[in-house]
Parts: sequence; C-alpha cells; structure tokens
Amino acid sequence: MHLRSCAPISGQSLRFSRWILVELRPRLSWKQPALTGKWVSPGTSEIRHICIGSALGFHYPVKNNQTAGASQDNVKVSLAFGLSIATLAQSVGHISGAHLNPAVTLGLLLSCQISILRAIMYIIAQCVGAIVATAILSGVTSSLPDNSLGRNELAPGVNSGQGLGIEIIGTLQLVLCVLATTDRRRRDLGGSGPLAIGLSVALGHLLAIDYTGCGINPARSFGSSVITHNFKDHWIFWVGPFIGGALAVLIYDFILAPRSSDLTDRVKVWTSGQVEEYDLDGDDINSRVEMKPK
Repeated sequence: MHLRSCAPISGQSLRFSRWILVELRPRLSWKQPALTGKWVSPGTSEIRHICIGSALGFHYPVKNNQTAGASQDNVKVSLAFGLSIATLAQSVGHISGAHLNPAVTLGLLLSCQISILRAIMYIIAQCVGAIVATAILSGVTSSLPDNSLGRNELAPGVNSGQGLGIEIIGTLQLVLCVLATTDRRRRDLGGSGPLAIGLSVALGHLLAIDYTGCGINPARSFGSSVITHNFKDHWIFWVGPFIGGALAVLIYDFILAPRSSDLTDRVKVWTSGQVEEYDLDGDDINSRVEMKPK
C-alpha cells in the first residue's frame, strides 16, 4: 500500500491561520470574559436598545384616553434612543467598546482601532440582536393593527437620493462624534463621553425621523425588515450609514486631526488585531483607542 505525501501548506494559508490564532488566542478560554463578553455584549445591548427605543413609537389604542391616536412625539422617541445609547455605552463600554451600530463599527475599523475579524463578529452580533429584539417587540405588540415594528421607510415625497443623503448626514455626525470623544490626544475633554454620543444619536433622530424614520443604524433597520418581510428601499439604510461612517473617518483622521501612524501600522491592526499598538500611555499624543478595558 502506497501512502501519499500531504501537499505542502502555502504561505498564504499559514498567514491566514496565524491571523485567526492571534485574534482568537486570548478568547479560547471560556473562563475569560473576552469571547462571552466582547462578542456577545453588542447583541444583548442591541436587544435592549431597540426594545426601549422602538417601543416608544407605538400607540396603543386606549379608548378612554384622549391622546390615543395622536401623532408620534419625535422628541420623546429621539431622547429614548439617545439616552438608551448613552446608558448602554456607559454600562458595557468597558466590555466590548459599546459597539451597537455597524456604521460605527465600520468607522472604528477604518480608523484602525479594531481588526477586520472583530468588526465582522461585532456586526453579526448586532444584526442577530436586532432580529431578536424585533421578534420580542412583535410578540409584545401583536395586537396592534398595521404594526411596522419600527421599520425604516421613506416618507411620502422623499425619493431615494434624498433619503440616502439624509442617512449619510445623520450617520456622519454620529461617527464623527464617536471618533472625537474617544480621541486620547485631546486634553480639553470633560463631562461624559457616552452622554455626548447619546445626544448625537438623539440629534440624528430629530434630523431624520420625519424623512426616513432615522436609520443611521443598519442593524436596527435590518431586524425590522427581516421580521416584517419588507425590504423596500432597505439598501438605503445600509449604504447611507456606511458612506457616512467612512466620510467621518476621512474628515477626522485625515483633515481635522491627522495622525502620524503609517500604513504599515494600520494594516497590522487590521490583520493581527493588535489594538494594544494604539493603547499607549497618556503622554503619547498620537494614541487614540475606543472605550475598552485595559
């Protein structure tokens, strides 16, 4: 009987395997909170965020209440989303960096604060959490007629181009706020970073809720579309926030507050996930990291 020799492993396969091992090695033990916390936290936080924010947009028909059937209070809904983001960022920011939005995750990826693998895992967790949250809302509000479950859609008279522009602007100011409030080079920061980000979310809703329902979070839009089986104009709520997030990185990292790190350092973070390269001492003016544990 003849034994065939195994084919040699290519250099590209070895590099890919090394990348996976470097990214997963600190998380192989379930005793460590990295795997169960950093990758699960975005999903569970997304559930709480959507349940809190979207539920306030429903109007329950109470016969003896004169406010039944009244128009949606945009300020109430905007503050609900903004304050829920601020609360969750303050609560779980030290675990996962408070990744609740694929557009923000993309912005931090392009800003070289997280690796490609971690960004993908975060986005998957966010989308799964959004679907679960919308399913919970569907069960709780099943008696409501014409229940859209907070699905984002274009308002009458708003075309696709206008809706795309609104989503770009709303997400751009949010991601720009995240990048600015987590910049360690700044010495003028005071108050609460999570609260500033939450207010930025509320501002985006006040701006866009009458025109697109205010997506700015592709995961939330995705969850509602999946449960309601309605994907009309759904592409706007992915393309718009992603373009807005990318533009925010371009504006902040290369125009407003350019950094001295070269392309090699950036690629190293993308591939090996060595975020510690940017977690430097406070006296290094070129360091900037997301909200995460030491």
